[in-house]
Amino acid sequence: MSLRVLFDTNVVLDVLLAREPFRADAEALFRAAERGQITGLLCATALTTVDYVVGRARGPAVVRDAVRALLSVFDVAAVGHSELSRAAASGLSDFEDGVVHEAAVGAGAGVIVTRNLRDFAGATVDVASPEAVLRLLDVA
Repeated sequence: MSLRVLFDTNVVLDVLLAREPFRADAEALFRAAERGQITGLLCATALTTVDYVVGRARGPAVVRDAVRALLSVFDVAAVGHSELSRAAASGLSDFEDGVVHEAAVGAGAGVIVTRNLRDFAGATVDVASPEAVLRLLDVA
């Protein structure tokens, strides 16, 4: 069974918006998910954020293709009433990060990969930078 990695939205946007200097590590993690070295997960709310942000930056046709491509590679960590309730009651300082965390818990993720490690202080799921996950996988 491969490691279940929930990708925080910032890592996804690094790929889709070609944000330097972060793109290369994020793309390497995407390739690891495509090859099945990891099970890549996205929080359901990440897809709506991607639609909004990438759509504004690149247009509706580009974003629809991007969302379809993401759904072909990544599993989706559900967000429902229980995840939202736990996020609201969590010790995480930001509700959105709490939702990501609770979606990761519900989906059985072993790690959340993010560039914003401090946002997940107090998480019960391991949290790591893209570089750290790549070192763990030895795919850098």
